[in-house]
Amino acid sequence: MDNQDIYELLRQVSDGIRTPEQALEDIRMQPDMLVGNYADIDLHRGVRQGMPEVIYGEGKTAEQIAGILRAMTGRGIKNIMVTRLSVEKEAQVRAVLKAYGETPSHQCPDADQEVALRYDPTSRIAVAEPEETEKTGKVVVVAAGTSDLPVAEEAAITAELYGSYVERVYDVGVAGLHRLLHRLPVLEDANVIIAVAGMEGALVSVIGGLVACPVIGVPTSVGYGANFGGLAALLSMLNSCASGVSVVNIDNGFGAGVLAARINRQSCRK
Repeated sequence: MDNQDIYELLRQVSDGIRTPEQALEDIRMQPDMLVGNYADIDLHRGVRQGMPEVIYGEGKTAEQIAGILRAMTGRGIKNIMVTRLSVEKEAQVRAVLKAYGETPSHQCPDADQEVALRYDPTSRIAVAEPEETEKTGKVVVVAAGTSDLPVAEEAAITAELYGSYVERVYDVGVAGLHRLLHRLPVLEDANVIIAVAGMEGALVSVIGGLVACPVIGVPTSVGYGANFGGLAALLSMLNSCASGVSVVNIDNGFGAGVLAARINRQSCRK
């Protein structure tokens, strides 16, 4: 659906042929845009869910990532996330985007401008055409140890890009429980907490027993052999005796960040 189609829908609303609700539904559900033979971009995901389609970086070539970014930015889309993007591939994407700047786009002629790219090596998240948005509510991201920071930062940056105010509480694992208790006032003021932990994942149960808000557990693959790449932490969190705890997949900071932002957004609407 291009601008001409949207103008036609607006005319039909003005003439009473369609209701505004019907027109909005058409706009939401017909957003596809093909890029080469490898991507079909959901251009209106931001209309439906508040953030544009996210690009999962692992498994894609630098050329594919750059092609998708160029097509999306050419349509005026901001704050496009690329997750799980290694430092090496991020440099490759920048090089391809620079080369693309000298070549007209067949999919989108307006995509010839330079694409601004902001990158965080800890979370491995890149943001194309970054734009500051208003932050609301409060999401607290808690990490058990410094080794959990890549996943914790993936969750924190995701929640921020989805419009949440995020506060970080790091290196407060149960091996030194007093560290967490000193930060309890910060946790008690949150609309939702993301708790990131590896090893045996006990931090989630501890936090779940201390606060009234929802707690999202993120097991990480951090730990020694019997941790089984995060499986031990995952099972521990799934079997938590604390109420109000939910769990995402191993190392899935992105999924936790999206879920937390949506819970936070709903809390702010009350």
